[in-house]
Amino acid sequence: MRLDPAQTEGHTHLEFETVSMPRDLSRRTALALGLASATAAEARIPAMTPTFDLASITASLAHYDSLGIKASGGAGDQATGVWLSKVLTEAGFGVTRQPFTVPWFEVGEASLSSGPARAEVLPQAVVVPTPSQGVEGPMFVHQAWSPERRYDGGIVLVVLPYRRWSTLMGLEPRRTVDACFKAGAAAVVLVTTGPTGEALALNAPADKPVFDRPVAVLAPRDARPLLALAEQGARAVLKVTGQGGRREAYNVVGQILRPGAPGLVVSTPRSGWFGCAGERGGGIAAWVALAQWAPKALKTVSLTFLSTSGHEYENEGGETFLTSGLAPPDQTRLWVHLGANVASRDFNDLAGMVPMKSPDTQRILMVTADLVPLAERLFAGQPGLENVVAASKAGAAGEMSNILAHDYPTVAGVFGGHRFHHARNDDLTRTHPEASLKAAIAFRDLISARLG
Repeated sequence: MRLDPAQTEGHTHLEFETVSMPRDLSRRTALALGLASATAAEARIPAMTPTFDLASITASLAHYDSLGIKASGGAGDQATGVWLSKVLTEAGFGVTRQPFTVPWFEVGEASLSSGPARAEVLPQAVVVPTPSQGVEGPMFVHQAWSPERRYDGGIVLVVLPYRRWSTLMGLEPRRTVDACFKAGAAAVVLVTTGPTGEALALNAPADKPVFDRPVAVLAPRDARPLLALAEQGARAVLKVTGQGGRREAYNVVGQILRPGAPGLVVSTPRSGWFGCAGERGGGIAAWVALAQWAPKALKTVSLTFLSTSGHEYENEGGETFLTSGLAPPDQTRLWVHLGANVASRDFNDLAGMVPMKSPDTQRILMVTADLVPLAERLFAGQPGLENVVAASKAGAAGEMSNILAHDYPTVAGVFGGHRFHHARNDDLTRTHPEASLKAAIAFRDLISARLG
């Protein structure tokens, strides 16, 4: 079968024909990549060995980026699953797919316009579309200190405070949107104020829309003219049109089970709203290296390597695996989770988003209490990761929160958000191969110290 993506406004519509396996990426090509983005034709499945060197890590990052949009169940997500399944199979794992369904939406038009001002918006999933002619009404700017204000029939602009936004389900955005609709709004547009000026897609549950009216996201860099018009009482039209429904996504599960042996789980999400190179790439590259290393290095350990889809739908794939019983807590000696921003490149926003040699520090290494001294030693000198945090169900994020909620006794994981987290332009230039390699080696050594 070929996966033939027709990409529209950052979403992917699938036509299933054949799955073709990418070719091998040469060592010289991988080393030459640097910060340059790879095309799909140039990026090929990296060689199996060696695993813990810069060329192999760089090749994994380039290949993941080349596979395009990673929306759950879409062409890029499916192709990544095929690639990671091949990695596991060649390393000696038995591989299965764990299917579930997720929403999808292919955009026709997504825009907010008022007089001469017009800007593209991101529809908020699960998408509630507008009529074909859009929703028209007066524009308002929401003021949190005026809860008595009415927005009857209006389009309300909500300027979120400065943050690296990632989910609609955080207390502030969810409550604010709810308050606007209770005050009569016909639609809400969130301005995701953050370090890049980009519109940031927000995670949401997979089962149904959070609200019964249209919600969209507007880039801060595009918001100023529309905010000025809203302050003048101008009218606007919000259009969110297209097609949607549900489609199948799947987790990739690779296992080498040895009866009576202690269990190791290594997990990483592979899906996301856009290309996700910085968000997911470091975790994917480390996961690949560990999957190639573990079967021969850990001959007395039961191995489960998990790559989940459904991340952007509040960790739908991760929760699907956790409730499957495939890795019971009482049989799991160690769970290593490679979440968002395992390693990405930092950018100097004072100089106009100039790429830096250092990794983005907004990453958290959280481990259970028994692993704190070991983790502090192994991750020393890795900015962000060297500040080891003791595991807390309340303080975790992403799939790490789901893992801890299921009471696994010994866990080490990374989560965070780099500057381009959930932005459309999170591409290969946001990755940091050297920092990804250092993180992969430190996790290898942590696993060896615990289970080797």
